[in-house]
Amino acid sequence: MAQKVPADVLTRFGQLGRELSTITVLFHSRVAEQMGLSGTDHKCLELVIQAEQSLTAGRIAQLSGLSTGAVTGVIDRLERHGFVRRVRDPHDRRKVLVEIADFDEARYAHLFDDVIELTERVLARFTPEEWDVIERYNRAILEEYGEIIGTP
Repeated sequence: MAQKVPADVLTRFGQLGRELSTITVLFHSRVAEQMGLSGTDHKCLELVIQAEQSLTAGRIAQLSGLSTGAVTGVIDRLERHGFVRRVRDPHDRRKVLVEIADFDEARYAHLFDDVIELTERVLARFTPEEWDVIERYNRAILEEYGEIIGTP
């Protein structure tokens, strides 16, 4: 049986979660702008990059919470910038899939250098045993959020 979390602990973690979410959104908005994208376009691109296989526009809409019409606009912009391409589904020619185009990812790698360095600095403050706990906590949060919003 799960233990009861004291209200003050829940409040602390809630506040930390909001602060982390805000700073993460602001960081990714900055990255998106430097890539010539909106924040929404950038995160939809990330969904396509992380997917194990090409996605339909409908699946991107489902994962992002956007309408299919909004996703069509996102895909149009990502395609225009050379990040994705539309291809016919080889198993169902009526379907169109979105896949990553052959773009130069190294061109954008420098945008994440600061985050890689800060992650290393922060992790160096903890022991390998603590890393396991931090990772377990973050994976549990991701899993629970995924269930709420319907992502794998």
